[in-house]
Amino acid sequence: MKNLVGMFAGILFGAGLALSGMTDTQKVIGFLDFFGAWDITLMFVMGGGLLVSFPVYQYMKNKPRPVFDEDFHLPSKTIIDKRLIGGAILFGIGWALYGYCSGPAISSLAYGDMNSIIFVVTMAAGMLLSKLLPTADKA
Repeated sequence: MKNLVGMFAGILFGAGLALSGMTDTQKVIGFLDFFGAWDITLMFVMGGGLLVSFPVYQYMKNKPRPVFDEDFHLPSKTIIDKRLIGGAILFGIGWALYGYCSGPAISSLAYGDMNSIIFVVTMAAGMLLSKLLPTADKA
C-alpha cells in the first residue's frame, strides 16, 4: 500500500508540475527574470503549494509517526556550512540558466526531450560526485 500511495503521489506531483507550467523552461526563466519581462504566474503555483502543504504540515508535525512509515525522515544535519551554501548556489545557477530544478526536470523526462534527458543525467552525475566531497564530519 505504501508504494502504491507513493506512486500515486509522484504521478500527481509530476502532473501538477506539468499542468502548472513548471516544466516549461522558458516560463520558469521568465519567472526568475525580475528585471526583464517578469512572468509572475508561477508565484501562484508556489502559493497554491503553500496553501496545501502548510496546514498538512501543521497537522502532521505533532503526530508520533507518518501514516505510511515508521518514522519521519528528517535531516540529522542542521548546520549551515560551505557545502550547503555551495550546493544552494549551484542549484540556483542551474535553475536560472536552464529553467529546471530537480522535480520539474525529472517530470519533463515524460516528454522525451533530449535536453531534459541530458539535464537529468548531468544532475544525477553531480549528485554522485558530491558524495566524493569531504564533509564537516569527515574533515
